[in-house]
Amino acid sequence: MKKTIIFFLGLTLGAQAFGQKKPDKHWYHAAPTKKNMGISLDKAYASEAAKLPSKTIVVAVVDGGVDIAHPDLKDVIWHNKGEIPFNNIDDDRNGYVDDTVGWNFIGGKDGRMVQYDHLEKVRLYMKYKEQFKNVNADEVNNNPEYAAYQAMKVDIEATIASSKESYQNMLQLKSTLEEYARLSGKIEPTGKEIKAISVKESEVKKRDRIAMLVSLMGYAKLHEAIDQSAHGMEAQVKYQYNLDYNPREIVGDNYNDPHEFGYGNNNVAGPDASHGTHVAGIIGAVRGNEIGLDGVADNVKIMAIRVVPDGDERDKDVANAIRYAVDNGANIINMSFGKGYKWDKDVVNEAVLYAQDHNVLMVHAAGNSSQDNDITANYPNDSLGGGVFANNWIEVGASQPSKKALATDFSNYGHNNVDVFSPGKDIYSTIPNNEYAYFDGTSMAAPVCAGVCALVWSRNPTLTAKDVKMIMEASVNVYTSKVILPGTKKTKIPFPMLSNTGGLINAERALNMATLTLMKK
Repeated sequence: MKKTIIFFLGLTLGAQAFGQKKPDKHWYHAAPTKKNMGISLDKAYASEAAKLPSKTIVVAVVDGGVDIAHPDLKDVIWHNKGEIPFNNIDDDRNGYVDDTVGWNFIGGKDGRMVQYDHLEKVRLYMKYKEQFKNVNADEVNNNPEYAAYQAMKVDIEATIASSKESYQNMLQLKSTLEEYARLSGKIEPTGKEIKAISVKESEVKKRDRIAMLVSLMGYAKLHEAIDQSAHGMEAQVKYQYNLDYNPREIVGDNYNDPHEFGYGNNNVAGPDASHGTHVAGIIGAVRGNEIGLDGVADNVKIMAIRVVPDGDERDKDVANAIRYAVDNGANIINMSFGKGYKWDKDVVNEAVLYAQDHNVLMVHAAGNSSQDNDITANYPNDSLGGGVFANNWIEVGASQPSKKALATDFSNYGHNNVDVFSPGKDIYSTIPNNEYAYFDGTSMAAPVCAGVCALVWSRNPTLTAKDVKMIMEASVNVYTSKVILPGTKKTKIPFPMLSNTGGLINAERALNMATLTLMKK
């Protein structure tokens, strides 16, 4: 599931969530200071190591879609040289027709696309519901899947009910705000004008709270925020938790065959490419063109692969995306998505091993649930079973500018299962329609890390994926001070306890260490 931070809008929300001044769009490119914990990217480019001959690195952005026409991206998009565009022929015979810039695994041959999908736990619940509908007590006694089903049943049915109620409440709030505007006689009334509206005594508190929010945010921004919240709730009610919804009929694959490939279409943008476009820009937006931003890597091509809907990605699609990236020459795969449940981890593990065997590095976002990934699993991950872990995988948590509060409050962490931290707060990048925006999330931290990996590898192309992973981890800046544990307000913990390296990535150190590593070989 796409992991950007979504603020729930309530009537009691304070001013601190709005109107905060954003930092410089390249804040994390700078050297680290107490108030600006950057990754020394500028110093890396100024170093002698950056002057080495450079080889183009292909980074596959496995995400929800990429706007390949964005002016800051169009020149860095990977193109499949073996495919003749728009001739409806699989010229390179890789099983994908007209895959000129990548592939969309959640689209149909008829051009339709999956925008929404269930959460994985809902899919599992529906599977178990069918599996256990006619069983007797003896058949399910001590069956762990049945126990899981019963727990899911309680959780999902409660969530369905509460989601419907929250959605209706948000629609009512939107309607009330619009009614107050009508009563005020203004298109965008001020808070003072709303507070002057005559209402029933029972409605005074609600009116005053809405007036306060309008005063803080402005009518237009408040209306937009409510609209966005309602849209998210609508997706939950109508799609993610709707047991009668079946998006897979759009794709038209045999979902029971985990090794099937070739399904989908070549529309790599999809209906909402905001998240994937933002990720792609962080990695490789054209540097030095004096528009937008400078991507982290300067000699990179972005391969766009769409697998992430508004909901949870499916393991079959993730496995196929990894294999597609490997087979088509990707050096690095960025995966800014994740979920709390698995459907078929074996098929994903097979793909991860395939990438490992073909010297492809995988960079994955740790997740935005403020959870300890050592205790609660986040999928996909580098665990291959039997105590074996992939040696080509970097799991990334999200940091923020202030050294005092270095770990973001939303980031997942894990002394064993998160490898490094990387900037993931107030990250400026590309979004569709030639625009730019600030996003938060480990979804942003991962491509910052992937971009540095690409920079390091481009100057040192004889390194292996395992080498790059080891260099990225060995070159972190370790900060021993205590930070607030994500998800808490006051609990403090030494920053090194949040990951197995205990540090924040550093581009200058990584690039210099890579050069020294090769000199020693």
